[in-house]
Amino acid sequence: MKSRTETDMMNLILSTAREDVRVRAVILNGSRANPNVRKDIFQDYDIVYIVRKMESFTYDHSWVDVFGERVMMQMPEEKVLPPADGHGRFPYLMQFIDGNRIDLTLIPAEKIEELLEPDSLSVLLLDKDGLIGYMPPASDRDYLIKEPDAQEFADLCNEFWWITMNISKGLWRRELTYAMFMHEQINRNVLITMLEWKAGIAADFTKSAGKAGKYLPNFLPAEVWEEFESTYSNADFNHIWEALFTMCSLFRKAAVKVAEKLGFEYPYEDDKHVTAFLKHVRSLPADVSSIY
Repeated sequence: MKSRTETDMMNLILSTAREDVRVRAVILNGSRANPNVRKDIFQDYDIVYIVRKMESFTYDHSWVDVFGERVMMQMPEEKVLPPADGHGRFPYLMQFIDGNRIDLTLIPAEKIEELLEPDSLSVLLLDKDGLIGYMPPASDRDYLIKEPDAQEFADLCNEFWWITMNISKGLWRRELTYAMFMHEQINRNVLITMLEWKAGIAADFTKSAGKAGKYLPNFLPAEVWEEFESTYSNADFNHIWEALFTMCSLFRKAAVKVAEKLGFEYPYEDDKHVTAFLKHVRSLPADVSSIY
């Protein structure tokens, strides 16, 4: 099946809104509102419909069939796992068989001030009643890497070195899921934040690293990115240990550089003590009765 073009999709989104008296305004969010993002085939249409008679939409979901034949749809507000937000918005996440995707969120008109959060990546496409008012030109200003203060820096360093000890515990116990959760879901994000700060300094905090640091390869030296790639592992415990120590080395170098540039104190003592602890735990036999 041939994919509908961007013009096709935008005409469909807007014509549906114009023809439905319940829809009072339409806003485009996300990457398609970002002038600094290169377009690609996987860009979603992040759309907000400001509506009246909200319950008339959510009572019978078949109205979204107008957007096309779907691979599948997700309605987060009707799920128990993960639990619904219950704040009053109603998103429809729709993947279509032609490859297009619309993430359409309904917001009741009477709750605009409460539920329509400010977002610099917003373009007002339709406003039948003047509900929204002026919107400045879309930009990624809300998503730029933000300069940390001394407390934020200290907290991030503390979190990183503390979690490494949890990882070491899981590795010694051979608890793969626990160790990898700590490594990937916790410390991976901590490391990415530190690398974002490093990249932010180089760019004078005028760039966005994107969701989950996806643009970091554009801002970091090639050798730093190669070292970051080495922090990913497979399910082999020795490989995870090596990835952990690589992560420690990369975090240390990035954090020391950030501290130097921003005038912060790097916790050298924590680093030294925890690194020694990690090396000791790695050397422990499986049958010991005490850590030391």
